[in-house]
Amino acid sequence: MSRRALCPGLPALTLLAVLALPAAAAAQALDLTEGGPIEVTASNGIEWRQQEQVVIARGNARAVRDGVTLTADRLIARYRPRAGQPAAPAPAEAPMSGGEIWRLEAEGNVKIDSATDHAEGDRAIYDMDQAVLVMTGRALKLTTPQEVLTARDSLEYWPQKRMAVARGAAHVVTQDQRQISADTLVGYFQDSGRPAPRAAQATASGPAQGSQLERVEAFGNVEIRTPSEVVRGDRGVYSEVTGMARLLGGVRITRGDNQLNGQEAIVNMRSGVARLVSTPGQRVQGLIIPQQGQQALQPQSGQPQSSQGRPR
Repeated sequence: MSRRALCPGLPALTLLAVLALPAAAAAQALDLTEGGPIEVTASNGIEWRQQEQVVIARGNARAVRDGVTLTADRLIARYRPRAGQPAAPAPAEAPMSGGEIWRLEAEGNVKIDSATDHAEGDRAIYDMDQAVLVMTGRALKLTTPQEVLTARDSLEYWPQKRMAVARGAAHVVTQDQRQISADTLVGYFQDSGRPAPRAAQATASGPAQGSQLERVEAFGNVEIRTPSEVVRGDRGVYSEVTGMARLLGGVRITRGDNQLNGQEAIVNMRSGVARLVSTPGQRVQGLIIPQQGQQALQPQSGQPQSSQGRPR
């Protein structure tokens, strides 16, 4: 097995991989899937394993491509010959020349950054074939200029689909500081078309926009908090464009000691008003305590409501 350590005596190592990443349809804020060279640096050495087609960078390892930076304690780049091309003999100074990276693996204090967006976790795998970044470990977080998305079990980012998936105690804080939590949250970001190259964005006037959340789909133990209510249900969807949320299944709206129960609720996240909607064969039930905000806890006009007392 052929292995080569590249300049292990230097305090900072730089490897310019003359290596294209597979092409993608449109660039995104944390997108590493588009073609172009990638620069790998490390403080404690870069090891090239020719037969395994792997490059391993250790110690403050960093991979940079077109304004997106992935850093970790250890970084593994797996490469292969480009499709339809035979593997070319690689010169000593360019071990991956003529190939393409198909997978990046990062371990320890993983962070990925663009000019506007940030993600972090303990471990990460960036699969170029599937065009997905999967982060695991503690304190998983995806931050955009408008939102903060966190998770306990895993955090996925799909740049071509403009989608993020948070699993396990998932939580998002929207740009107007509203909070949504669930077992699983799926966030869809606006497609603003193909942006200018990141180098051009850096010199353009005005701040970069970054990713902008369009809607969130929530599954399992959904909870939405407004300044005045807590709304819970089995599943729901929230539109950042309209500020409206819809929850379905086992819905409970709570304000102080007041509570309404039903199967569907419409919540205005901007005004904080939540209303129950009755469904065929289902009654809207509620517990109303005098002088505790009855106006905000009213069913939609024309819908039945049980008499004062505990839900039946």
